[in-house]
Amino acid sequence: MKHFWKIIGWLCLGLFNIFSVWGAFFLFGKGFYELSVTFFVLIVLIDYFILNKKSYPYRYMIPAVILLFILVLYPITFTIKTAFTNYGTGHIMTRQEVIDRLLTDPVYTYVPENAKEYRYEIFIRYDGIKPTNDYKVLLTSQNGEKYIMGEIKVVRMQAGKMLLGEAQMVPLDRAGLNIIKEDGNIIAIVEDGKTYRYFYSPYDPETRVNEIFFKSQVGFPVLSKVEIVDPENNRLSLRFSEDGSLRLRTVRHLYRLSLAEVQEKGKTVVKTVLFNDKTNKPLIEENGTFYDLDENGEKVAIMGYISYIGGKNFSRIFMDPTVSGPFTKIFLWNFTYAALSVLFTFVIGLSFALVLNNRTLTGKAVYRTLLIIPWAIPAFISVLIWKNGFFNETYGIINRFIITNVFKGNPLQWMTNPFWAKVAVLVVNTWLGFPYMMTVSLGALQSIPDELYEAASIDGASKSQRFWKITFPLLMTTIAPLLVGSFAFNFNNFVNIYLLTSGGPAIPNTSTPAGATDILISYTYKLAFEAGRGQDFGFASAISILIFFIVAGISFVNFKISGSFEEVNR
Repeated sequence: MKHFWKIIGWLCLGLFNIFSVWGAFFLFGKGFYELSVTFFVLIVLIDYFILNKKSYPYRYMIPAVILLFILVLYPITFTIKTAFTNYGTGHIMTRQEVIDRLLTDPVYTYVPENAKEYRYEIFIRYDGIKPTNDYKVLLTSQNGEKYIMGEIKVVRMQAGKMLLGEAQMVPLDRAGLNIIKEDGNIIAIVEDGKTYRYFYSPYDPETRVNEIFFKSQVGFPVLSKVEIVDPENNRLSLRFSEDGSLRLRTVRHLYRLSLAEVQEKGKTVVKTVLFNDKTNKPLIEENGTFYDLDENGEKVAIMGYISYIGGKNFSRIFMDPTVSGPFTKIFLWNFTYAALSVLFTFVIGLSFALVLNNRTLTGKAVYRTLLIIPWAIPAFISVLIWKNGFFNETYGIINRFIITNVFKGNPLQWMTNPFWAKVAVLVVNTWLGFPYMMTVSLGALQSIPDELYEAASIDGASKSQRFWKITFPLLMTTIAPLLVGSFAFNFNNFVNIYLLTSGGPAIPNTSTPAGATDILISYTYKLAFEAGRGQDFGFASAISILIFFIVAGISFVNFKISGSFEEVNR
C-alpha cells in the first residue's frame, strides 16, 4: 500500500511538471515573460523541495512559496516593468500586435477606383417563423455569373472574436446545392436537408423590412469582417454606399510592409517599415506611436504600442510643473492625514482606555461594547452614513440642525471646500480608528504591574508624574510598533478617501485628476483608471514605486525611533 501511494505521488509530480512547463512555455509564447520566468522558478523550487531529502522541511512551505511568487513577487516585477513604459490608453498592444492589426484589420482598408461590385442576396434558415443566424450568401457578378459564399476561415482572432475572415466564391452549379426557383428567381436553397429562404438584398426594396435583422445579426457581426475572394483573386468586402446600404465591393488593405532606408542613431539602415498603399509613403514611428501623413502633410496618429521610455514617468513627477505641483500638495496632505489620523485615534483611544482601566468604574462591559461599535460596523457602511447623513451640505444633520439652528451660522461646504473636506476625512477616520487604539491600549495598560504605581505613590509621585514616567513609556514599548503600522495603513487608506470625497474637491489648473483630499494611492488609482484622457498605467506604476519607497523610509525611521522605547523595558 505504501508503494502504491508513492507511485501515485510520483505520477502527480510528473503531471504537475508537465502542465507547469507547458503553461510556462505558453505564457512565454504570448509575451508574458515575467510570469513565465516565475513559473519556471517555482517548478525548480518545488522539485528541489520534493526530490532533495535535505530540504524535506521546506515541503510544507510550498503553498506559501507559490502564493509568495504569484501574489507578491510577480506583481512587484510587473509594476516595476510597467513604470518604465508608456503602457496605458492608446498603448495597450505590443508593436507586433499593432503591425498585425494594421495589416489585417478590415477597418484599415479602402475601396480602390474602378472597384468591382457583386450583387448579393441573403438566404436565411427559419426556426418556425423566426429567422436564425444560419444563412447562405448568393453572389452575382456583373456578367450575371452566380456564386455561393464558401466556408469562412478565420485569419485573425482577438479576445476570442474573429477580427478577419476569408471565404472563397464557389460557382453555384458546382456547390452541390439544391436550388428552388419561382418565376426564374431563386427563392430557396437546400443543403443537407436544411432550407434557406430568400431574406434580404440591398437591391430589392421588398426585403427592406429585413434590413435591420440582416445588419445586426449577419452584416456587422460577421460579413463586415470577411473578405470574399472571387475567381480573379479580388478581395471583396461589405462597405457602405452613398445611399447607406451595404454593398459588396473590392477592397485593398491600406497598409503594407516593405523595405526602406531609415535613419537610426545617425546611421542609414535598410529596415522593414509600414507603407501607406494609397500614398506610397512610409508611416512615421515616434514614441511608441505610428503616424500617417494626411493630404496636407500633417502627422496623424494611427495606433500606439507599448514601448520602453526609460525614466520619463519618474522625471515627469518632478519636472512637469502641472504634475509636480499637485503631487507635492498631495504628498504633504498624505503625510499630514496619516500623522493626524494616528495622533487623533491614539489620543482618543488611550483616553478611553485609561477610563476603562479604572477599577472603580462600574458598567465596564457596557461601555466597552458601545465604544467598540464603530470598529465592528463595516467601514464602507460607516463612511457612507457619515457622507450622506452627517456631511451632506443640504440635508446633513450637522449643517441642517447644528450649524444653522443651534449656532445660526452658514452651512459648511463639507465636500466642496478643501479645508472642510479634509476636516470631514479626519473626523471619519478618527471615528473608525479610535476603537482599535482603545483596545490595544487597554491590553497594554493591564500588563503594567501595580507594584510600580504603589512604589511611585509611596515616593510621592502625582498622577501626572506616574502617567508620564511609568504608564506612557511602558505603554509605548507595546504600542509604538502598532503606531508605525497604523501610520503605514493610513498612508495608503484608499477606501475611506474614495468613498467619502473621491479625492475632491478638484485642484484647479492641473493636467492630472488631482483632488484636495487625494492621497497618493487614490491619486494613483485615478491616474490608472479614471483619468479624463484615458488610463496611464505606466505613470501610475511609477507613483506606486515612489509610494513604496516613501512608506518604507518612514517606517524605517519610525521603527528606529520606536526602538528607543524598548530600552525603557530593559
